[in-house]
Amino acid sequence: MAAAYDVIVLGTGGVGSAACWQLAKRGARVLGLDRFPAGHDRGSSHGRTRIIRQAYFEHPDYVPLLLRAYQLWAELEAESGQSLLHEVGLLQVGPPEGLVVPNVLRSAALHHLSVDRLAAGELRRAFPQFAVEDGWQGAFEQRAGLLLVEDCVRAMLDQAARHGAALRTDQTIVRWTVAEKEVQVETTTDVFRAPRLVIAAGAWSAELLHGLQIPLTVRRQPQFWFPSHDPRYQASHGCPTFLFETPSGVYYGFPDLLGWGVKVACHSRGEAVADPLAVDRRMHSADVADAARFLECCLPGVERRPSEHAVCLYTMSPDENFLVDRHPAAAEVCFAAGLSGHGFKFTSVLGAALADLALEGQTALPIAFLSARRFANGALGS
Repeated sequence: MAAAYDVIVLGTGGVGSAACWQLAKRGARVLGLDRFPAGHDRGSSHGRTRIIRQAYFEHPDYVPLLLRAYQLWAELEAESGQSLLHEVGLLQVGPPEGLVVPNVLRSAALHHLSVDRLAAGELRRAFPQFAVEDGWQGAFEQRAGLLLVEDCVRAMLDQAARHGAALRTDQTIVRWTVAEKEVQVETTTDVFRAPRLVIAAGAWSAELLHGLQIPLTVRRQPQFWFPSHDPRYQASHGCPTFLFETPSGVYYGFPDLLGWGVKVACHSRGEAVADPLAVDRRMHSADVADAARFLECCLPGVERRPSEHAVCLYTMSPDENFLVDRHPAAAEVCFAAGLSGHGFKFTSVLGAALADLALEGQTALPIAFLSARRFANGALGS
């Protein structure tokens, strides 16, 4: 008997929702499976906002993917009728010998992106709400901004359903197997079959990508919203998103949008998580104190007591770059994993890449540098 679906997608968070949308839009019969409901707060794609940027300091090879991602986010906005990407700009600040600003400028130069380079005095004049150390420099990217993360996930799943995708929640995956060119997915309640499988399981990737033999570690990452009565921290008054490389770590944040407060989080640390289902989601005083020290240093007009907090999960690859590939032991299976805390902005284009791999076996999108094979052939180049 023929399978009821062409492709099964495991996980319908950021990447999985995008894969469902792209696959269904192309006419594939899609089944999306998840343990949790759309836009849930148990994984990596929640917390109201995520930064999106083009001049990528992590590696310039990401930039072409970002340019395509921007186009796809615009398509999603047009299809859904929602405003999801807000180009409020991004200010990145750090020492001239650091990792962030020099590599932002490098990516901008290589890909002819418009980024303003600012010395410390220029930073203070242009963005007086931020405190800047003497000798620091900045890079301001006007085309950067923020994505409304849960709204994006729900919009992609809504569009997937509009194009005929079947979406099932309360489905805990037990195992998947391949036999005679057919994938079988067993959950605690059902068994599903299809010729192709996409795995986009976030913090649960390690257990579902058995046989990959690439270590993936999960980190607990707290996020905080702090009140401020200074209008200079409001998006409506021109405050951008921001990222600071400091001696204590890399911190990022968002202006007050819709009265939510100023959002702040540390990007460069995080406790290891053994079980994503059992992660401690309480607000820890040490985490609050760390964020408050950053505010005292760099955002002096923001209160030090948070009004809200959330915990999200980073799934880290060994080199902190994504894994996007076909499974080396099963050609019927493709996956995205190890987004390492900087992946949501890419989810629209990663969904397109996974749709290509599932339906065509290859993609014209420039993802070769993210292949799992790099760990056999040597680490990602500089």
